[in-house]
Amino acid sequence: MPQPLVSVIIPNYNYQNSIGLCVDAAVQQTYSPLEVIVVDDHSTDDSLRIARRRDVTVLQTPSNSGVAVARNTGAAAARGEILFFVDSDVALRPDAVEKAVEELLAHPEYGAVCGIYEDQPLIRDSVVEECRVLQAYCWRMDSLGTVSFLFSSLTAIPRRVFQEIGPFNPRLRQTEEVEYGERMSARYEIMVTPHVLGRHDDDDKLSALLRKLFRRARLRVPLFARRRRFAKGFETASRSMAAVAAFGAVAALPLALLGPWWLALPVALAGLSVAGDLSMYRYVLKRRGARFLVVFTSVAFATNVAISAGIAVGAVHWLLSGRFRRLYESEWLATGRRTPGTPEQPTERQTGMTA
Repeated sequence: MPQPLVSVIIPNYNYQNSIGLCVDAAVQQTYSPLEVIVVDDHSTDDSLRIARRRDVTVLQTPSNSGVAVARNTGAAAARGEILFFVDSDVALRPDAVEKAVEELLAHPEYGAVCGIYEDQPLIRDSVVEECRVLQAYCWRMDSLGTVSFLFSSLTAIPRRVFQEIGPFNPRLRQTEEVEYGERMSARYEIMVTPHVLGRHDDDDKLSALLRKLFRRARLRVPLFARRRRFAKGFETASRSMAAVAAFGAVAALPLALLGPWWLALPVALAGLSVAGDLSMYRYVLKRRGARFLVVFTSVAFATNVAISAGIAVGAVHWLLSGRFRRLYESEWLATGRRTPGTPEQPTERQTGMTA
């Protein structure tokens, strides 16, 4: 029986530092037959020229529209029976596509097979990036098995499933993978496996990382409010507790002005934050040692504060703004399509939530 054609779809916007590594890794996969499609979302750097130097299909979106539109554009042009989405800051392991196809063929009940990032960055730019990559690795390892949202930066989806669920919601620039997972997990299993691997070029500056996490957390609030439960995967109760405790520790710091005994409260909350994700800190200690763990704990604490702050601001926004509450309330959640003639819901751009 012939192997199914796989279409590797790479959305890109201003990733000149990693797009070459990403495309080369996709081309050099052990699996065959395979086609590689790069969809440039009107980059302003040199990444489009870099992609065009490779022997792959290169497309462009009509205008800068976000990663969801770029993925949809690639899927529409793809010929493969399996669509393998990989972001342009990720370089696949040589056997990543092969492993994903094996999983999908062995389990027709799966709607998607998602891979995980390795614990080392694709391009080592800073200690912040090393910390973030380790954090992301541990979170994904804790999410192995069935999840309720999509790791769209490294995932394989059968074309038949993609056609049934519908395309990515083009209104969303930051949370498209969460919304897509909500739709897909209602009908199919989404499986996270440690056998499909890639290296990620993550944020190398703490300020940029914290802004991104804050923004994404805020944008997820309307979806949290809809489902009223933790997602299956990243958003465990203990990890959420860790984030809230970190935020509480910062908020409680001014109490130390009342006397040294009051300092015990923020210290206790900081300890609770670490305890909520203790396996991650143990892994980092074993992998990198005690000196690095000190730096890692500081970065992880800051990311927890940013996530909690984003949720807090998002909750206030949700209470005050009907437009924000309706961000995910459309036919997209059920079908992935909008009936012609019906009014569109507000987009992230319209509600002041752009990338």
